[in-house]
Amino acid sequence: MEGPDDYRWRVDELGTARRLSAAVLAVSDQLTVPEVLQTIVDTARELAGAEYAALGVPDDGGSFAQFLVSGMSAEQQAAIGPLPRQHGFLAVMLREPATQRLDDIRADPRFGWWPAAHPALTAFLGVPVTSGDEILGALFLANKPGGFTANDEELVRVLAAHAAIALTHARLYARSRELTIAEERARIAHDLHDAVAQRLFGLRLTVQAADLLLDRDPKAARARLSEVSALAREAAEELHAAVLELRPARLAEDGLPSVLRKQVQILDRASGADGPRLTYAEDTPPPLPLAHQAVVLRVAQEALHNAVRHASADQITVSLTKNGNNGVRLLVRDDGVGFDVDGTVRAGRSLGLRSMRDRACSVRGDATISSSPGAGTTVRLEVPGA
Repeated sequence: MEGPDDYRWRVDELGTARRLSAAVLAVSDQLTVPEVLQTIVDTARELAGAEYAALGVPDDGGSFAQFLVSGMSAEQQAAIGPLPRQHGFLAVMLREPATQRLDDIRADPRFGWWPAAHPALTAFLGVPVTSGDEILGALFLANKPGGFTANDEELVRVLAAHAAIALTHARLYARSRELTIAEERARIAHDLHDAVAQRLFGLRLTVQAADLLLDRDPKAARARLSEVSALAREAAEELHAAVLELRPARLAEDGLPSVLRKQVQILDRASGADGPRLTYAEDTPPPLPLAHQAVVLRVAQEALHNAVRHASADQITVSLTKNGNNGVRLLVRDDGVGFDVDGTVRAGRSLGLRSMRDRACSVRGDATISSSPGAGTTVRLEVPGA
């Protein structure tokens, strides 16, 4: 016959299974990679009973491309300073594919140091995040009363394995994105050849016609020369629009509002009489760090590209305003054909949508896409201030 202790044990086991299941499902959900990794870090800390947890993904420069923390406030993290370098036990975990379980990390000769504002750590559990023989990162847990157990170690290994899946997916996505960018550059080159070359050919023919008319009908010749001016202006605008897609914007010199306004104006002129009308509006958006400005611009470019190429819209509006976090809100709206957002995601054709969300998440922002067939599309980006 089971007693109260047995019942509590089963309840605890069920709760652990549910939390572990939620973390595992996050890997296959539509979350961005940083969101997945944060879920894994939070779950590891909670289920192992640790005070702190972190997950580090190294870069090629001796620091970390990502370092997600659980159990520490943003103020505490800011007081500690920039991301840590790969030293001490952090370096050990990135070199040796073995779990490290210690009663007191400070007593180990491999321990290095931590900044003055860093909390004191005692009991420590480090589990590598691996894919085959490659170490992709490491999960760190610290300060469990009574120390970490073999069960804790096994639990965190499961979570580390799923962190490896998420990071591997991220690599595949990045490679796919690179391929898409290469294809997009080829498309721009094709558009440049077709559109601008045709206008230049028309320009040449019109100049020849004007030359033939110059002596016998000066008035008609002047009309032809007026056409030459218009064709030259249109060719220059299409060339400028194509170059803008290939060349990084001068954000540091001109600022986000100015760069965004110019791009909307150029795209509006380049769309021609048969294309959509593009308009831009702003309401005193606050200055942002350069990295945040770049995210807003890239999301705007992605949204505008989709609207101009695929929406069959009459109107596209872009607005940049201040939001409640002393940051900015970007809205790109069109009145085009719209699409089924969920269906696009399920069909695996959501690379552009995921790109917007990933860019937003990289600066602690949020991107949403609202659309339905026949009802147009709205891209909304919220980016916090510094």
